[in-house]
Parts: sequence; C-alpha cells; structure tokens
Amino acid sequence: MKTRILMLAGLCALLFHTGCNSHGEEHHEAETTFQVTSPLQKDTLITKQYVSQVHSIQHIEIRALERGYLQKIYVDEGQFVKKGTLLFKIMPNIYQAELESAKAEAEFARIEYENTKSLADRNIVAPNELAMAKAKVDKANAELALAQVHLQFTEIRAPFDGIIDRFLVREGSLLDEGELLTNFSDNSKMWIYYNVPEAEYLDYKAQVKTDEKVQVEFQMANQKKFEFPGVVETIEADFNNETGNIAFRATFPNPNSLLRHGETGNIQMTIPLSNVLLIPQKATFEVLDKKYVFVIDNDNVVHSREITISAELPHIYAISAGLEPTDKILLEGLRLVRENDEIHFDFIKPEVALSSLDLYAE
Repeated sequence: MKTRILMLAGLCALLFHTGCNSHGEEHHEAETTFQVTSPLQKDTLITKQYVSQVHSIQHIEIRALERGYLQKIYVDEGQFVKKGTLLFKIMPNIYQAELESAKAEAEFARIEYENTKSLADRNIVAPNELAMAKAKVDKANAELALAQVHLQFTEIRAPFDGIIDRFLVREGSLLDEGELLTNFSDNSKMWIYYNVPEAEYLDYKAQVKTDEKVQVEFQMANQKKFEFPGVVETIEADFNNETGNIAFRATFPNPNSLLRHGETGNIQMTIPLSNVLLIPQKATFEVLDKKYVFVIDNDNVVHSREITISAELPHIYAISAGLEPTDKILLEGLRLVRENDEIHFDFIKPEVALSSLDLYAE
C-alpha cells in the first residue's frame, strides 16, 4: 500500500514538473522579440544590363570586280591596312590586251578625224562627214576609258583604314565576277546594339532630354568592363512585334582595337528612380513565383502581402506596388511566424536597416 502511494506521489510530481517546463517554454516563446522596419523612400540609381552585340562602324565585303585568276595576295588575315593599300591582284593579261586595242582604235579614230577636218576646212567633204568622224573619236575614247576601268578592277585596294578578315580564296583561284574574297572592318569605333523592352524605353524617353547623350558601359564576355565608356546615339524606328523590344545603338571608341566585329557582352545603363520605395531583400519571401512580405498592423498582428518589384539592387528591392512608406514589415525571423500571429517587436529605422546591408545605393 505504501509502495503504491509513493509511486502515485512521484507520478504527480513528474507531471507537475513537466507542466511547469511547458508553461515556461510557452511563456519564453511568447516573449520572442522580432525586428521590424519600414520601406525607405528616396531617389536612387539602378544599373540595367542588356545582352548586346558589337558591330564595326564599317564592315563590308571585298569582292572580285572582274573574272580571272587570282594572281597575288598582298596582305595577311587580321592585318591592319591603310586606305588605298593594294590587297589583291587578278591576272591582268586579257584586260591589258583589251586596253592596248582600245588605245589603237582611239588613235585611229583621232587621225581619221583630223584628216576629215582638214578636208572639211577646204570644203572638200560635207560637214556631216566631219560630225561622223568626231562621233567615232568620242566612241573610241569611251571604249578606251572602259578598258582602263576594267584593268583597274584587276587591282583591289582598301576603301578605308581597316582590318582584313579571313581569306575565302587563295592565290591561283579562278574567280567569278562578284565572288567574295574577304570581309573588311573599320574598328576605330564600334556600334553596340542592344534591345530595350517597351516599358523601359518609355521610362528612358521620359527621363532623358532629346539632345542629351546618355553614357553607358560595356561588360565584355570575360565579365571585365571595357575601359572606355560609350554614348547612346540612336534608337531604331520600330518595335519588334514578336519581342516587344526596340533596338538601341551605343557608340564606343576603340583605340586599342580590343573590340572586334561580332563580339557579345552586356551593356550596362544607369537609370535614375525617383521617390522609389526600397526594402531589404531578406524581408521578402516567395510563393509560386510571387514576392511577399509580412506586414504588421496596428494591433501587432502579422499579415502576408504581395508586392511588385520594379528593380533589383544588391541586397535591395525597389517596390512599385504593395507597400506604403508608413507600413511596418518584418525584417528577420520570417520562418518563425505565421499568418495572424501577434508578435512583439523592436522597430529599426529604415536608414539603419539598409545601411547594415553590404550595398551601395544613392
């Protein structure tokens, strides 16, 4: 009997102790203090990146102007040449013979004209014969000029300062008229094209004056920044109906010829934002590709709210919808609360909350 009484007393003591511990834990959990802040409203700058492609300001095809055998190549692939430099020579034998024949015809026509003119001066021949002789001279001179042009076409020279591309023919090749020999690029300046969505284009036009030159930077394929900035000089006339984008063109100086036609990279364009709401990224969570924050009402009760992000900075989101500057949002401990929980919190000023992040925003 005594043994049963002792066991019953021990069980009661154990239940009492467990209940006290449980009550203490609940009390401790109820007193958890969270950090809360508000959105910071201010002007800031964001950097937008756009996939881009590099083009030479002049990129042309060098083609054979006459048919014949390629007699000589005077330059090498990748070589920089000055305007007027001889690049290729097509075997000129046929065209040289045609030129000599044309010279002879022109000389014969000239002599015939002078003889006819002498007779016309003495009224021995009619004026019409003199006119016909003059016409023969003009025709012979025109054919001579044409033969000279054909002979000149056997020498292909650089139309401007530039860089030779890969050869598509070799010496001894039989060329047809118009056959592609190589490409030729002027890389002193580069045009870099990139596509801008319609909404961002409208923002750009609203913020930039007509005659203002907006400066941009170029991030190369190795993730390094090109040392010379460029300026946006033109925007294409029409939007692409399939993508909803419009093409911008920025011009970059290229004194060291580092950039080449066909390169790719990213244009980085700085865009100002006025009176935008900024919040730390860590104060958000995602559900089905939508962003949310926990907002604390006047009764200290937590409610989830969807937000719209207009731009992303390092560790910061710029908010375009869903929050007001006076709203209080949960800064940390998002996984420790649920919808409609009542919490205790310490309010952290927005400036302090943002300055504690590893960022730079102005």
